[in-house]
Amino acid sequence: MAASKHEKRVGKAYLREMAGGFLVYAVLLVASIRYGRPLEDGAVRLLLLLSPMIGFCLVLWAIARHLGRVDEYLRMFLLESFALASALTAGLTFSYGFLETAGYPRISMFSVWMVLCGATMLVCLVRSVHAKRQTR
Repeated sequence: MAASKHEKRVGKAYLREMAGGFLVYAVLLVASIRYGRPLEDGAVRLLLLLSPMIGFCLVLWAIARHLGRVDEYLRMFLLESFALASALTAGLTFSYGFLETAGYPRISMFSVWMVLCGATMLVCLVRSVHAKRQTR
């Protein structure tokens, strides 16, 4: 089934906004590592180290705008997928927390975001394949 003009326009806007957010994140991340880490403790260092969160917030804004632009079916599909991926991430990270008490190495909190992104992609893929099989 071919995408409509609206779907193409919405998809392009989403990719532009998401890419912009990731670009801001990447630039601020490099700057915070390069210039923030060597600074003495204080407000300037704290603000510089937290500055990549501006890009993160822009990415969240792009996702929220995308959800507002898509049709009801896709919105429901994405929100259900996010919910399932969040539950999967919670289960995985909670389980690893128990393993840490048994001596497994501590993992950075940054890994939770990667697990959530991977879980979201996996859930969307599985649900899409399942939906295609049901329509046959």
